Amino acid sequence: MRSLRRFAYDGPPRMIYLLDVNALVALGFLNHEFHARVAAWVQSRNPPNLASCSITELGFARVLAQAPAYGFTVAQARTLLLRLKQSKKSALTFIPDHHDISNLPAWVRTPRQITDGHLSKLATANGAILATLDENIPGSYLIPK
Repeated sequence: MRSLRRFAYDGPPRMIYLLDVNALVALGFLNHEFHARVAAWVQSRNPPNLASCSITELGFARVLAQAPAYGFTVAQARTLLLRLKQSKKSALTFIPDHHDISNLPAWVRTPRQITDGHLSKLATANGAILATLDENIPGSYLIPK
């Protein structure tokens, strides 16, 4: 007679959320106007699996170093992001980007939608969803208020 093994079922795999630049900056910079919103989501009862990619990481450094209100150098922004990526509370998986312009979604019509469309398609191609503070990105996850 064969014995049956019992396995605990943890439920379906948790979704991976690719943070857009704004969400990543809000998570990493305590004085950002939406830091509390993103931090509450990340530290919720069922914390999300977070991801970044080249575009969001470079955007993080550019925004923090370029905006005089933030007062960061490129080196300081880089250090902050590296710490954020290694944090136990908000560890980030890195999604490599092999997409070119041919992968841009059909809904992209204006220059302001190009990066959003690229990130949305990159997320989907990697079994993730784009997480954002922007209410106007089709198929994305709006980080709760």
